[in-house]
Amino acid sequence: MTRNMMLADYRFLLGTFSSNCSSGMSVTKVEERWDNSWANNLALGHLLDEAGIDFMLPIARWIGYGGETDFHGGVLETMTWAAGLLASTKTISVFATIHTAANHPVVVAKQIATIDHIGNGRAGLNIVAGWNKPEYEALGLTLPDDHETRYGYAQEWFDVVRKLWASKDYFDWDGAYFKLKGVHGDPLPVRGSVPIINAAGSPQGREFATDNANFLFTPAIDLARSTEEIRELKDQAKAKGRKVDVLTFSHVICRPTEEEALAYLEHTAKTHADWEAVDNLVRLQFAHAHSFPHDLLALIRDRFAMGHGGFPLIGTPDQVAEGILSLHRAGFAGTTLSFVDYVKEFPYFRDTVLPKLDAAGIR
Repeated sequence: MTRNMMLADYRFLLGTFSSNCSSGMSVTKVEERWDNSWANNLALGHLLDEAGIDFMLPIARWIGYGGETDFHGGVLETMTWAAGLLASTKTISVFATIHTAANHPVVVAKQIATIDHIGNGRAGLNIVAGWNKPEYEALGLTLPDDHETRYGYAQEWFDVVRKLWASKDYFDWDGAYFKLKGVHGDPLPVRGSVPIINAAGSPQGREFATDNANFLFTPAIDLARSTEEIRELKDQAKAKGRKVDVLTFSHVICRPTEEEALAYLEHTAKTHADWEAVDNLVRLQFAHAHSFPHDLLALIRDRFAMGHGGFPLIGTPDQVAEGILSLHRAGFAGTTLSFVDYVKEFPYFRDTVLPKLDAAGIR
């Protein structure tokens, strides 16, 4: 059994986010924006694995956000993506992102257990209770208006998954949402379960995450606000006898000089931003999700153009390293990283920023 890096609680976790999606996290029209081909994802997986990066996290999407680029119009399905990467890497953890409404829990329990065996114990599950109404409509589903129904369904969905992973016997299930007869989970995950991520902003979502997840995934818009938020989330989990860590996501533009980094930010996220796609993305987030604070809309719009709302890590290697250290000081357990072109830009980050994080003692 290989160590699952998500269980290494002595280090600040680093991963990548959305490399399975066209344009990654950058809502930009520049020619060099991320090509999410399997060849590029495999190359990135090898680079990250060899550099000791902890995990890869995908976004599950079924339709794009429009605009000139149709941002996220092309997406590699996450379970098969994770299986391929786990078969092709040695130490990195790889998550599958699964929408509860679109995937039967008995099927998902077996799929996750299978890819965990492929990776010798390195799989993870990112649970999405649902927020994107047009995607529901595309799949012929109805997005419940209230968060209580969404998370009530997600809770029973995950209860079924956990029962399958915990039981050696066949069992029936008579719930509000699932009626199952003689089901059985085999194989089981290597450790009996896998690390669970959930992104939640509503009170109901936070209850679900602190009840079930190992990691709650949330944006870092204002670090003073984040510090208090993380403290409250940890206290909420502790009151339930659980330990939940908090992850965030960041966008990296790292260059030898600050001027070069800022010029590239201007080029990709302002001059050549796909503003139609940005506005579609922001509109949907604010209509159907509570992930982002509504009082910071103007700032968030710029950050969505840059990196889907991620925390900006812009500047020299020293400045980028300091940005990551500031996330650590705020109480985050880790962050994902995105780049305009992951494969082209990660090696400079690896060579110049990772040693600074090692020297600071957080890796």
